[in-house]
Amino acid sequence: MPEAAGLLTGVGVGTGAATGTAVVLAPAARPPADEPPAADVEAATRAVREAFAAVAATLRQRAEAAGGTTAEVLQATALMAADPGLFAEVDRRLAAGAGPATAVDEAVEQFCEVLAASGPYLAERVTDLRDVRDRVVARVLGRPEPGVPELLGPSVVVARDLAPADTAALDLSHVAGIVTELGGPTSHTAIIAAQFDIPCIVRVAGALDVPAGTTVAVDARTGTVTLDPPADLVEQIRTRRSVRAALAASAGGPGRTADGTAVQLLANVGTLEDAERAAAQDVEGVGLFRTEVLFLDRASAPTLQEQTETYARVLTAFGDRKVVVRTLDAGADKPLTFVAVDAEENPALGVRGLRTSRRHPELLRTQLQALAAAAERTGRQPWVMAPMVSTPAEAAGFAAQARAAGLTTVGAMVEVPAAALRSRRLVAAGLDFVSIGTNDLTQYAMAADRLAGDLADLLDSWQPAVLQLVAATGLVSTDPGVPVGVCGEAARDPLLALVLVGLGVRSLSMAPAAVPAVRFALSRTAVAVCEEMARTALEADSPEEAREATARLADPEVLAL
Repeated sequence: MPEAAGLLTGVGVGTGAATGTAVVLAPAARPPADEPPAADVEAATRAVREAFAAVAATLRQRAEAAGGTTAEVLQATALMAADPGLFAEVDRRLAAGAGPATAVDEAVEQFCEVLAASGPYLAERVTDLRDVRDRVVARVLGRPEPGVPELLGPSVVVARDLAPADTAALDLSHVAGIVTELGGPTSHTAIIAAQFDIPCIVRVAGALDVPAGTTVAVDARTGTVTLDPPADLVEQIRTRRSVRAALAASAGGPGRTADGTAVQLLANVGTLEDAERAAAQDVEGVGLFRTEVLFLDRASAPTLQEQTETYARVLTAFGDRKVVVRTLDAGADKPLTFVAVDAEENPALGVRGLRTSRRHPELLRTQLQALAAAAERTGRQPWVMAPMVSTPAEAAGFAAQARAAGLTTVGAMVEVPAAALRSRRLVAAGLDFVSIGTNDLTQYAMAADRLAGDLADLLDSWQPAVLQLVAATGLVSTDPGVPVGVCGEAARDPLLALVLVGLGVRSLSMAPAAVPAVRFALSRTAVAVCEEMARTALEADSPEEAREATARLADPEVLAL
C-alpha cells in the first residue's frame, strides 16, 4: 500500500488537477508456466498468425476512429503486429518445442530488448510491442484482449503503463486523470494527456497497489496522487478546474502581458490532423510542426509531392497565422527504416536532427523543396527551423540551403548547451529566429536521459541550470527583429511561462489545451514582474526552490490555475 498517509508521487504532465474513482487495469494474461509444446506445429503456427492478424486489424480500426497523433501511433503498432521478422522468431520457437503463448511471449521479449537498446524513440515503442504481445497471447489462450473497462463516471485510470490502443479506447468524457507506474513525460500517454488537457502523472511507484474504487486526487503540478483526499483538497481542486474551464470558454485573442507586451501563444502539432484541429482553436499559429511524423514507421521516404501536399494543407489551415516547421528530427534516436545507419553506443549523442543530412543530404533537400513548393502554392511563407544545431557553421549552412530553396524566414532549435551559450553567434551566421526545445535542452544540460524515470528530478524544466541556458539564449531577443521562442514542455506551465518571458522569450508553443491558462497568467503579470521572477528562479539551488520562490511573486489567481 502507498505510504505517507495515502500519498504517492511521480512526474506530473501538465499543471491540471482532478478527482475521480480509481479504475485499475488488471495485468494482462500470461502464458502458463508449464505450457506444453504444440501438438501440431503447423496448426499452432496458423493459429498464432491468425491471432496476430486479428490484433492488427483491431488496431487499424481503432486508428481510423481515433485520428490525429493517436491514429499515427496505432497504425505504427499495427505494423508491429505484421512484422515478418517477429513471425519468423515465433515460428522458430514453436518448432523448438515452445507452447504457442510462450513462443509469442519469448519472441516479443527478444525484440523488446533490441528496441530498448536502440535509443529513446524505439525504447518508447517497447510498451506498444508488449501491448501487441498481450493481445495476441490472450487470443491464443482464448481469453478477452486486455483493455480499459467501461468508465461510468469521473475516473482516474491507473495502469502499469497505457498502450496506444488503450488510450485510443478511453472515453475521454469520463477520464478525470491518468496515473501510470511506467512511462515518461514524453511517452505517448503523456502526449495524449497533454493534447486533451488530462492531468497525468507517470513513474508513480506503487500505483497498482491503489484499490479499485478508491477516490483519488491527482495534481500534475505537484506530481502527487492522494488516496481518499480530504474535503478541503477536493474543494481546492474543484475550484482550480472551474477556473480553467471558465478560461477555456472565455474570450481569448493574442497573448499580452498586463502592461501590453506581446507574447505569441502557439500550438505544437505532429500530424496534419493535429494541425487542422489546432487551427480551429484560439491560437496564434504553430510554434512547432514536428515533420518527422511523416517519415517514421515507413518503408520509404515520403515523396516531394506527398510532403508538398501536407505542408500546403497546414499552411492553408492557418491562413495568415504563423507556422513554424521543424525539419526532419530523425536519426539514431528516431531511426528511419529506409535509411541505413551505423550502430551507435549512445544514440542521443549521435547522428540525429540536422546531423542526419551529413549522411543523407537528399532528405533535407527534398523537404526544403517541398516546403518552398507549398509556400508558392498557398502564397504563405512558413518559418523553417533545423533541429540539433550546435555551431555557427551548421546554422550558416542550413540558412544558406533553405534560402536557396526559396524559403525566406529561417531559424534553428536551441536544444544543446553549445547552441544556448553561442546563440548570438548562431543568429549572426544567418538566422532570423531561434526556438528553445526545453525537453532536449534539459536532457543535455543535466546529462539525464529523458526516459530515465529514476532521474525525473534532474529532468525538471525548473532546474536553475536549464533556466540559465534559456537566459543566455534570451539575450538574443535584445537584437532588433530576432524573436526567441520556446516550444518545449516548459511553455505549458503558466508559472514557468512567466519566468520564460522574464528571460526574454516572446513566443510560447504548447498543446492547444494549455493556451487559455497561459494567456490568463500573462494578462495578470507585467513584464517587470516576469523579470523579477526570472532573477529569483536563477538564484535558486533546486527546481523546488525556484518554483516556490517564483510563486511568492505571482498573482494569487495565477496560482489557482
